[in-house]
Amino acid sequence: MRLLVVSTPLGPLGSGRGGGVEITLNSLVSGLLDRGHQITVLAAEGSSLGPSCTGAELWMRPGRPQLSSQHAARDADVLMPADGLLPQFWRVVLEQAGRGGFDAVLNLAYDWMPFWLTPTLELPLFHLVSMGSVNAAMDGVIAEVAAWDQRRLAFHTATQAADFALTAPPVVVGNGFDLTAYGLCLDPEPLLGWVGRVAPEKGLEDAAAAASQLGRPLAIWGLVEDPAYAAAVEASVPPGTLDWRGFLATEQLQLQLGRCEALLNTPKWNEAYGNVVVEAMACGVPVVAYRRGGPAELVQPGCNGWLVEPDNPKALAEAVTRVDQIDRGQCRSWVEKEASRAVFAERLERWIQQGL
Repeated sequence: MRLLVVSTPLGPLGSGRGGGVEITLNSLVSGLLDRGHQITVLAAEGSSLGPSCTGAELWMRPGRPQLSSQHAARDADVLMPADGLLPQFWRVVLEQAGRGGFDAVLNLAYDWMPFWLTPTLELPLFHLVSMGSVNAAMDGVIAEVAAWDQRRLAFHTATQAADFALTAPPVVVGNGFDLTAYGLCLDPEPLLGWVGRVAPEKGLEDAAAAASQLGRPLAIWGLVEDPAYAAAVEASVPPGTLDWRGFLATEQLQLQLGRCEALLNTPKWNEAYGNVVVEAMACGVPVVAYRRGGPAELVQPGCNGWLVEPDNPKALAEAVTRVDQIDRGQCRSWVEKEASRAVFAERLERWIQQGL
């Protein structure tokens, strides 16, 4: 197939602003290239693809980043900057629709416009939905696409898909990772880890409280989106509890993350999947997570981590004391079976071909 993959308009690929979508895009592009497909990626100016994506063509456009639905009120109107990336991207797609250069478009952006365009676009348009329900307008337009032709929608987990008004059982494709980029570490340090955008919906304060209860340092990797929130979390625990390590590329992240005895996953909302959960497991790190959203499907208690009652730092701390019962090699084995780049690409290929 000849596929045009449309990236997130939240910022350039490689900047970390796109969150988990950046990892998903690189994985699906490289995996589909491995299966012989021709891939073009449409992304923000300043983007870069991972080394495994060198066979893909990269088209870039300038523009202001789109506002994230995640940070707006549930009943908020859809807003688009006049000179924004979102209309720039979809102008390109509309121009390509009548030229016959692509068999289909794969949209990774959680934005109203591309979903709304789906029934009218000449090119078949597929959506890998990247988040759960956060906005009424998005809920409505996803339901409209489902009613028109639900084969155009795929989800990362069944838990995420359950957020939406669908007309049939969902297509669930999970996610995929290049496991050659993650080394298995069997000899951890007495260190806890936390990975994600530093923003209130990620619940860093709970992980910090659990680390403080245990008297363990907590290493934090990720882009600080809300400096005031980060400062408040820092002030909530004894000095020296938090070790801020910033946003790192996968190669550097996995080297440091693998040294942790456990990853704490503490979202305050329904994560669609939980990329960092799988990244930790790929390094052999057990995950202690809230029983909420996509991570609750990924963490298999006693196999690759433990699940605890949401919003309960005390339960997090107690579960950390049991991570020595987890076989770190088994964490890696689960990822190899369920979330490799090859497995993900095969699921995506089957979904799109059946939709076509």
